[in-house]
Amino acid sequence: MRRPLVMGNWKMHGTTASVSELLDGLGGLDAPATEVAVCPSYVHIPQALAACHGTGISVGAQDCSHAREGAYTGEISASMLTDLGCQWVILGHSERRQYHDESDALIAAKLAAALDAGLSPVLCVGETRDEREAGDAESVVAAQLRGALEGQKSLAQVTIAYEPVWAIGTGLTASPAQAQAMHAFLRQALAGLAGEALAAQARLLYGGSVKPDNAAELFEQPDIDGALVGGASLKAGDFRQIIQAAGPRG
Repeated sequence: MRRPLVMGNWKMHGTTASVSELLDGLGGLDAPATEVAVCPSYVHIPQALAACHGTGISVGAQDCSHAREGAYTGEISASMLTDLGCQWVILGHSERRQYHDESDALIAAKLAAALDAGLSPVLCVGETRDEREAGDAESVVAAQLRGALEGQKSLAQVTIAYEPVWAIGTGLTASPAQAQAMHAFLRQALAGLAGEALAAQARLLYGGSVKPDNAAELFEQPDIDGALVGGASLKAGDFRQIIQAAGPRG
């Protein structure tokens, strides 16, 4: 059975005080059936690592460089993140693809660097509203999946997050049926890239305006193994409710 994973992507939010308040609000979390992680900004990672030590909440980053080291001003390498104590890194988020023109080739290089450094990457894929309305949703996410994963040495540590671009920060959410259909398609596509066994055990997350009032119905779907949560992860009460909705399962 795949253990559910609920991960908070805090994006460019937070101060020392607000991060402390948020993590204090997650204190005493009792969700042994669900793996929980938070991905703060780079500057708040040490604070989060210290606060989450011994709590069962792991910490990740929102991106990493494709390069191991060198003259890359402003970049953070995957090995720097593991040196701090990070376990996870989010890669290929639609905001990185849109605002930083990240290509599938660059995301693949970042993923390879993350795996080499011992991080567990969460690869984001998703289509825009125009692409969905044109009937191209599956072909778009399949190309993103193939572009990032094809040729990688090992995919055992990779988690896939389906984030329809039209549902990120918009208040719109894919219906449980729409989300399940895409997750089932992604699992099938992953089987074609990495084999049936790996596809069966890989965790597939849904992201896109996940909230306490829609989380349980999404998590009931057989191929949805948790969530990559944006805005709701910045509110301790909402995030706790989403985590509790994820498990136990089966």
